[in-house]
Amino acid sequence: MVFVTGDTHGDWKSRLNRYVFPEGVELTKDDYVIVCGDFGIWDDSPREHANLDWLENKKFTTLFVAGNHSNYDILDNLPVEEWHGGKVNFIRPSVIHLMRGQIFDINDRSFFTFGGASCHDIPDGVLEPDDERIENWYKMRKMFRINHLSWWERELPSEEEMEEGLKNLAAHDHKVDYIITHSPCSSILEQMDGYPDFYAKDYLTDYLDEIKNTTEFEAWMFGHMHVNVSFEEEKCHCIFDEIGRLE
Repeated sequence: MVFVTGDTHGDWKSRLNRYVFPEGVELTKDDYVIVCGDFGIWDDSPREHANLDWLENKKFTTLFVAGNHSNYDILDNLPVEEWHGGKVNFIRPSVIHLMRGQIFDINDRSFFTFGGASCHDIPDGVLEPDDERIENWYKMRKMFRINHLSWWERELPSEEEMEEGLKNLAAHDHKVDYIITHSPCSSILEQMDGYPDFYAKDYLTDYLDEIKNTTEFEAWMFGHMHVNVSFEEEKCHCIFDEIGRLE
């Protein structure tokens, strides 16, 4: 079985415990829970490691794509390995990062994955770690982040990652069963509450729009927006704290 949920931000114990997710008790490591970005690889702290160990000890395997709140200094320095037909990083033996632009064969179903998104919570900008304004800005409750501590330029993909995604889709005749991303595509973003003042399009959402218009798929799941809403006619589903099973 394959389940999908949205942003967990490292709080796996709340989202995936036996009371909230009772199905997990009966699963095996050949069953999967996919997190649509902002999974929680953040600060390499003892707390984070302990929570990852808790997750590793669950009966199922956890998969995730990267988000905008992901520590890319950690992810980009992990070994790249092959798993079920695509490139991955192993966080734990059964906690696995599905890299951008890959297609995976999971339980006889194909999944195209593309993590990342633009932060929409930094209207005051990004400061360097040695910037003298940081303490005052915290006191002033400005909405900002700190480069390589709470924000990473790699939240948006490289040209090489986007080209690899298109190449892999072409090799599969532009057909997959499921698409898993963190960001929505531009045409869906325009339908979300807050657009255009809060949610702005970018080259990633435009790229995902190109994929949407050229790829045959059964369903597209994305996170990032912290709501649960479906766009049925377009087969696109924004998921946050729900846990849905893929049929």
